[in-house]
Amino acid sequence: MKMRDLDKERSEQPRTLAEFLKLYNENLPLAFPRASLALLEEFREAHASFFKSKGEWSLELHRKKVMDWLRRPL
Repeated sequence: MKMRDLDKERSEQPRTLAEFLKLYNENLPLAFPRASLALLEEFREAHASFFKSKGEWSLELHRKKVMDWLRRPL
């Protein structure tokens, strides 16, 4: 019998913007920039193709992309 992968389920679960923000910033190494609601809204506008539904975020699909985007040179 296969065991459930709770970390994978948590990562794939659709989230609201506020939930994603909280989870994104949780346990983030100090060297990484923190996200804010305003930055995540800007990211969503700049990368609309990453979103199936306007209000859905997931750690699996968006965390790494947001992390790379926040670390981009200005």
